[in-house]
This record gives sequence, C-alpha cells and structure tokens, in this order.
Amino acid sequence: MPNTVRYVMLGGFLGAGKTTTIARLAEKYTSQGLKVGIVTNDQASDLVDTNTLRAQGFDVGEVAGACFCCHFNELMDTISRLSKEDRPDVILAEPVGSCTDLVATVIQPIKRLFDAEFHIAPYAVILKPSHGQRILSGAKRAGFSPKAAYILKKQLEEADAILINRIDELSAGELESLETLVREHHPATPILRISARTGEGIDGLVEYLDQEGDFGRKVLDIDYDTYAEGEAELGWLNSSLTVRAADEFPLDDLLLGIVTRLRDLLEATGAEAAHLKTIGLWEGFFGVANLISSDVPPELSLPSGCNVREVEVIVNARVACDPAELERLVMEAVEAECGRIGGEAEFRQTQSFRPGRPVPTHRFADV
Repeated sequence: MPNTVRYVMLGGFLGAGKTTTIARLAEKYTSQGLKVGIVTNDQASDLVDTNTLRAQGFDVGEVAGACFCCHFNELMDTISRLSKEDRPDVILAEPVGSCTDLVATVIQPIKRLFDAEFHIAPYAVILKPSHGQRILSGAKRAGFSPKAAYILKKQLEEADAILINRIDELSAGELESLETLVREHHPATPILRISARTGEGIDGLVEYLDQEGDFGRKVLDIDYDTYAEGEAELGWLNSSLTVRAADEFPLDDLLLGIVTRLRDLLEATGAEAAHLKTIGLWEGFFGVANLISSDVPPELSLPSGCNVREVEVIVNARVACDPAELERLVMEAVEAECGRIGGEAEFRQTQSFRPGRPVPTHRFADV
C-alpha cells in the first residue's frame, strides 16, 4: 500500500522500555530512507519521553491529558500535524503504560474510520522481566495489587507479538524460564527477544513489524471497573524545575542522584515504583536516568557527560502510592540532591494525581 502511512503502535507496562525501543525503530526506518513521525502519550504534560526523543532529533507529537483511546481525535490530529509539511512513511505510537484494550479502542477505529490512510502493523507489546516474572508467576510479592497486575496481563493478551526486553541483563536460564512462563499464558502468541539498550533483536523486530496481514484483531473481554481501579491505584507525577548552583556540577550525577534518593525514600515507605524517570536539558545536551522496578538498581540510561551550573529538569514518577505523598517524596529527593551540589531547585510546574476512569472515544468489540 504505497499511498498509506504504516501505523506501528508499541505497547507495554510502565517502564517496559517502549521509548528506547521506539528510538531504535526510528533509527532503523530512517536508515532505510523512510520518513518517521513519533507520537507519545501521557496522562499529563511535561513528559520525559517526548523530550528524550526530540533531543535525539526525531519529529515528535504528544497527546497529553489522557490515553490514546480517550483522546482518539487528538491522536489523529497530532498525526495529521506531523504529516503537514513532510508526510511520514511510518508513524511510531507509544501509548500510556497503564493502558490496555487498545485493539478495540485505537487500532480498530483507525482501520474502520481511516482505512484509506493507514496500514496497520502487528501490535507488539513489550514485557519487562522484573514485574512480568513476578506477576505471571503469581508471586505473593508482585509489587502491585491484583487490579494493577490485571492491566499488564490484559496488555499481553491483546498483543500480536510479545517482546521480552532487557535480555542483555538476563542469564540464559532466566531468559528461558521467563519465555516458558509467557508461553504457558499465551501459547499462540509469537515471542521475540530484544534488548532496546544494546539493539540486539531490533533487526528481527523490524522484519516482524514489516509483515503484511490483518493485524490488531485480538479484542479483549475486559472488565472496565477492574481496569479503572487498577489504574487509579497508581500515583502519577510530572514535575518540571530548574536547578542552579554557584559552581559547576556533573549533570549525570544529579539525575542519577535524584532517582536513587527517590528509590530509597519509596522503599522506606513500602511503595512499589512502576517507573521513575528524569531528564536534564542544557544547551543542546541532555541526560536521562531512570528506575523500572524496586528490585533493580537505578541506571543512567542516556549519559550527557556534561558539567553545568544551570539545567532544566523534568521528573516523571509512576508509583503505587498516594499522589500527595509521592509529590512530597519527589520534592524531598530533589532538594536533598540539590543540597549535595550546593544548588537550589525552582519548581515551575508539578502535576500529581491518580488517573481517571478510561472512557474511550470509540470501542469496536466486533472484528
């Protein structure tokens, strides 16, 4: 279909590695001479993922304030704006990590309402090993309540393919055990192994996504009450601030320090982190630090190598705790880390809340 745009949506729970994988895919498609547009999605503005992808030079639009399913018209408008001057060959779409039922509320509506404009790629969902192993094995300390775990399970259920990410961090035995567990739950779903960090398996993923076929057909039988209650158990925070100090300090140390301090504060309260992420932006340079689970160490995922006196910082936190408590802990972590470098933080905007009940613009339950 040469006159259509290929729509590639990549799902997965919070911290699964969607943004890093999308950046890898964008690089691959661009190297093939294709024009790529990216659409990110969040329950609020000031998204680290959007800033990270833009800092890498990609053309990125953002749908903020609700998931793609609830802001479907804005999703299509955002794609249209990306297409205005230089029509993309490929759209890479990253939905909110706490959302599911995307086949019925996003893929099927695109197929039915915009069939002449888009060609749907297989819908792949990324599984991060830490929470995936605990939730699928039914571990007593899975980190999230059964209602929040319900979302992750439903995400996998509607996938055309399941991507096991971070394989560079797993032993051969751990990887085999996790894949066996996934196959027990989803015996008919293809499983691909990737490392978004190293690029291992990305060529195979591109080959899989380039397949022709009628994809995005697994419409869920889903309980929206359980889904909504599971989302509402997560505290959501997006905060933007400026950090200033009299003397230069390493930007990467600041970013990793904020995430590490926040991890420790959350651990002390027994709150499970779904994802913590912070980005620092300074005169064309940027760095990113994140934490994807309470049982793995924080990491500097994109180092800047910069020393600065002033930097713009964005903090995103998705944690199973009260949003007001989360905001207090974030501010405590930021201020403590600023004190360490002899600096101060000026908070410009902070949004902390629990996600509201999903109300899709469209939902097509028949295929």
